[in-house]
Amino acid sequence: MAGSWRIDAGDVLATWLPGFGNRDLEMTMADAPTNARASFGDLAPHLAEITDRVVFGDVWANPALSPRDRSLVTITCLISLYRVNEMPFHLKRALENGMTREEIVAVLTHLAFYAGWPPVMTALGIARTVFEEVGREG
Repeated sequence: MAGSWRIDAGDVLATWLPGFGNRDLEMTMADAPTNARASFGDLAPHLAEITDRVVFGDVWANPALSPRDRSLVTITCLISLYRVNEMPFHLKRALENGMTREEIVAVLTHLAFYAGWPPVMTALGIARTVFEEVGREG
């Protein structure tokens, strides 16, 4: 984890890295407080670094898709692939990125016929919990 890397992520990056978001921000990895670093950086620092740099600093910052559209794609994949561990984080992020509860429920309904009933039934329970938590926070 040497040196610095440059990102041009603007408001998209501010969503993922609290306190950051200025365009063309010079960021020193050793000092950057991020979700990846907090979650698993102590155990897998290199994985945290590439998660921050590639996933959030590049893929999520690409202007070809809006943060809302990226969240739509992400939750669709997570639900379809039955990735229950990641669903709460990304469902909350989808709400923060502008998706409504109604849109998320519509995605779940649509996916019931393409991804299958069991993953959608599980995701509905997770969505309910996320909606309740967000309601208490807001």
